[in-house]
Amino acid sequence: MAITNWPVAERPREKLLQKGVSALSDTELLAIFLRTGITGKSAVDLARELLSHYGSLTGIFVASQTSFCQIPGMGAAKYAQLQAVLEMARRALNEELKTGNALNSPELVRNFLRLCLANKPHEVFIGIFLDAQHRTIASEELFSGTLTQASVYPREVVKRALHHNAAAIIFAHNHPSGVAEPSHADKLLTQSLKQALALIDVRVLDHFIVGNDTTMSFAEYNLI
Repeated sequence: MAITNWPVAERPREKLLQKGVSALSDTELLAIFLRTGITGKSAVDLARELLSHYGSLTGIFVASQTSFCQIPGMGAAKYAQLQAVLEMARRALNEELKTGNALNSPELVRNFLRLCLANKPHEVFIGIFLDAQHRTIASEELFSGTLTQASVYPREVVKRALHHNAAAIIFAHNHPSGVAEPSHADKLLTQSLKQALALIDVRVLDHFIVGNDTTMSFAEYNLI
């Protein structure tokens, strides 16, 4: 049955307008993004199939163009729209980080990092460079690597910190395995970076590890 034939209160768009966005399920939110279905399937049906195929919203967000476009009813236009939505979300969060104190907004930082790093197929190491008030100056992908590691060079990190005239920095990298637990190498690297940056009076405020569903903070575990 087409969504237009549903009771008004059950239609995703009308439900959002009446009850607010938090009242909608992942399937309903995705259906609003899709807007239309295909012959024999409503937008909700397609949304349910996408979630079943990729396992989660995050899985959909990080799907490759080739994979996404192989799903019946999807295509290059929908893929482009999805990537545009994600990039707008990243930029909006980045704008918020630039106007506020990163230490006072830990959930904002986590959300930004999840959008940047969750479910990537290889390790990526990024830095968020902060001024003396802990407002974001810039965020950069500093290194990328393989499924299990990314080579990080403290000397290059120091150069980027000097370039941005940063007073502090937050590091983050993902674990493609999906498990947000620090390895011994992660702990040693964090200490090496902290020591190198201390020589130029730049503080390391935190190091986050991003898994599929969770984000671990070194600072919260007293590992900084």
